[in-house]
Amino acid sequence: MNTSNSNINRRGWIQASLAAASVASMPAPLFAQSEPEREADVVIIGGGLGGCAAAIAALRSGVKVVMTEPTEWIGGQLTSQAVPPDENARIETNGANQSYRHFRSQIRQYYRDHYPLTDAARANPRLNPGNGNVSKLCCEPRVALAVLEQWLMPYEQSGQLVVLRNHVPTAADVDGDRVSAVSVRSVKTGEATVLRGKYFIDASELGDLLPLTQTEFVTGAEAQSETHEMHAAAVADPNNQQAFTVCFAIDHLAGENHTIDRPEEYRFWRDYVPQLSPPWPGKLLDFTYTHPPTGVPKKLGFDPAGGKSVDGALNLWTYRRIIDATLFEPGHFAGDISLINWPQNDYLLGNLVGVTEEQAAQHVARAKQLSLSLLYWLQTEAPRRDGGTGFPGLRLRGDLVGTEDGLAMAPYVRESRRIRAEFTVLEEHVGREQRAAVSGKSIKSVKAARFDDSVGIGSYPIDLHPSTAGNNYIDFASLQFQVPLGALLPVRMRNLIPACKNIGTTHVTNGCYRLHPVEWGIGEAAGALVAHAMQTHQTPHAIRANPKRLADFQNQIRKQGIATEWT
Repeated sequence: MNTSNSNINRRGWIQASLAAASVASMPAPLFAQSEPEREADVVIIGGGLGGCAAAIAALRSGVKVVMTEPTEWIGGQLTSQAVPPDENARIETNGANQSYRHFRSQIRQYYRDHYPLTDAARANPRLNPGNGNVSKLCCEPRVALAVLEQWLMPYEQSGQLVVLRNHVPTAADVDGDRVSAVSVRSVKTGEATVLRGKYFIDASELGDLLPLTQTEFVTGAEAQSETHEMHAAAVADPNNQQAFTVCFAIDHLAGENHTIDRPEEYRFWRDYVPQLSPPWPGKLLDFTYTHPPTGVPKKLGFDPAGGKSVDGALNLWTYRRIIDATLFEPGHFAGDISLINWPQNDYLLGNLVGVTEEQAAQHVARAKQLSLSLLYWLQTEAPRRDGGTGFPGLRLRGDLVGTEDGLAMAPYVRESRRIRAEFTVLEEHVGREQRAAVSGKSIKSVKAARFDDSVGIGSYPIDLHPSTAGNNYIDFASLQFQVPLGALLPVRMRNLIPACKNIGTTHVTNGCYRLHPVEWGIGEAAGALVAHAMQTHQTPHAIRANPKRLADFQNQIRKQGIATEWT
């Protein structure tokens, strides 16, 4: 086993994210006698992609599951956060689990079954409904949601799965190194429910269960002296976290005026200049930004009537476009639809972890003001190619994201609390440049560290967005990597398993382990792990510690379509 590293060791959503923080230092509470209880084999807190994949893996092994979700929609970054998938270039044939590729194929089939596609679009085996730049499958959040709900519906109808939507964790009952129960509360009714289980999976966006259960965790940036990473911070700073973003959907109706009311904070955001190092090139609301890999100013384009480039620059309109109207019968869509998750609406003025509930709510409110200000700026002041200003035909589409204010249900979160793990993935394992230096091989021939306990794979550049402590983009090449089982095992807790951005990575390596297919793979591995642990009457830690047990588990998950090696 590779052990060459110095192991390091809407308001409802905000309540979900921060309930843990306010009680992190308190002893585990006793639950009220009057609280109703539910019992399952596995309790999953968080219904994002990692949570859904964990549930699917556990359910197919016959395990009884309760899964909570703080919003109305399961699916996390692909649905309630409204972010089209960030994926590796080989995703159609490699680089993800079989179940994730099946999920993608079912999204395409949903469009074929329910939408009036053109004949050419319907016949395209790699249909991309939005023809967006960022992904080979840019789709509407509601379609991804529909596919996930159809997948889980038979289990819900049989009673093997219970999904508690609009529920947040508030407390945990812990006995030594084991969790026995988690209390959750409905953000609609306020009613509390105690969830008891054999295993608990933390698939929440911010690692909510870690402080509630006194599980050891890390936040923010580690010091270079601790991790020996080339791109680590000189000084550790738990509050140095990546920006989060409140996304939104818009279409464009030329000749019409859909300008929103001027946002309360518009003047502030119109004039705001990010204070970053290296410097941001000017105002945030502008089409010039810091090019992530090079750090130099670069011009972006914007034209709802243009192609994928505008005067040689990337057209932001098509970047995360989720509907290309030309792929559908004439008149079905009034125009193209794009999801706005750009550098211009990354929120840099505060975190969602390590702050009070009131502070986090204020940050989300201000992030919403930033996104609305960006829209208003686009409608009224953004420069056009014809020399004019503003695109008043841009229309906010809250109906596509399921909200009245037109903005996504939940912020898009890039960085979470991370467990102190049995094994921590470092830049020396997956970063191309440092890996070459460590291995003595050339940049062209170097490969990522091999993990004998691999339970997943992934590939994406190490992409750190500007941070709340003043770092500009940190963006550099990584290698096709594996997900080590040791990164899913807390150093002490025995029946709590992470299932998304909260695994044993660092501030740096989280940058390539946080994307859609990798989160799905981590969640599926977590669900399969607890199911296997129950079937074999072994703890997850014991499975990893014994070569034969580990091999048996890996063979089993490979048969289930979980990829552990790049081919």
